[in-house]
Amino acid sequence: MNFSTYINNKEVTVDLIRKRALKHTYLRLISKDLIQISANIFFTVDDAKRLIDNKIEWLEKGLVKLEKNFMEKDEFLFLGIRHKNLDFRDLDKFYKGEAKRLIPPIVEKYSKIMNLSPTSIKFRKNKRTWGSCNYKNELNFNILLMKFPIPLIEYVVIHELAHIKEKNHSKRFWSLVEEYCPDYKRRMKEFKSFL
Repeated sequence: MNFSTYINNKEVTVDLIRKRALKHTYLRLISKDLIQISANIFFTVDDAKRLIDNKIEWLEKGLVKLEKNFMEKDEFLFLGIRHKNLDFRDLDKFYKGEAKRLIPPIVEKYSKIMNLSPTSIKFRKNKRTWGSCNYKNELNFNILLMKFPIPLIEYVVIHELAHIKEKNHSKRFWSLVEEYCPDYKRRMKEFKSFL
């Protein structure tokens, strides 16, 4: 069941999905013009409108962020800058090539500074992580890091190098990250603004 509402003076479609098995109600921003509400079969359109009213600030902020980060089909991000994909290049192949070119010198630079050396560096497209360090001290980096500005890539490199010494996210780990990236909290916040 669909109905329309207005958020930030823009018309937005609300897709209300009702399922017998659902115990909880879920509100999701799908796109800049679509909200999805999943609820049980007794949840009415009036209930949905009340939920939207109660969550209006969250929805307004979310829609502003979605619009800011909205990309046309022929656009892509590279090092934090929006580009037109005029030649319809294979972006995964492009990002992988650029990751292999740009990330190893950053790893080498911070390896020397931090006195922490990985056993290998690999690149792949991941859905859940930007980087990882395994028990063999092999570093893996997500090729999609190439979307972000260099300072954010540097933060991920420092973060993963720190895992060579500290395998968890303990206070010692974050102290080590902060030693080599004093503004890491700001960079983490900036990272999230791109997502």
